[in-house]
Amino acid sequence: MRTFDSIDDLAAAVGETLGPGPWQPIDQKRVDLFADATDDHQWIHVDPERAATGPFGGTVAHGYLTLSLLPALAGALYRVRGVGMGVNYGLNRVRFPAPLRVGSSVRASATIAEVSVVDGGVQMVNVVTVETDAGGKPVCVAETVSRLYRAVAR
Repeated sequence: MRTFDSIDDLAAAVGETLGPGPWQPIDQKRVDLFADATDDHQWIHVDPERAATGPFGGTVAHGYLTLSLLPALAGALYRVRGVGMGVNYGLNRVRFPAPLRVGSSVRASATIAEVSVVDGGVQMVNVVTVETDAGGKPVCVAETVSRLYRAVAR
């Protein structure tokens, strides 16, 4: 994990790749809970028996489940001292080049693409790549936009 002493140190890190981070297992229970939370019960996600004969040879995680893991996966790559609050500001681009098979593990790397000053902090654009322990194409590549705000003394 890379530690930055302050928000001001991020600008000097543009172009730096952080990670990869630790592996996170993806099990059927997590996929089923995500299906319940989003009301997306497509058989490729929640029916292991049917999915075994489907195009992926087993169940796969929802693309949006993979995307929802980005804060945790990227959060394991770096920390910035003196941050009072961080906000997911949005995404510029997201792709899911390969399916995420249930039973595999994922980890992320991130390249700091841009850091710009905003009122009270910085806006940071990272290109986050999520890979599986099975190798091959990444399961997600996303250009994330975050805002980090300085801690305010109370």
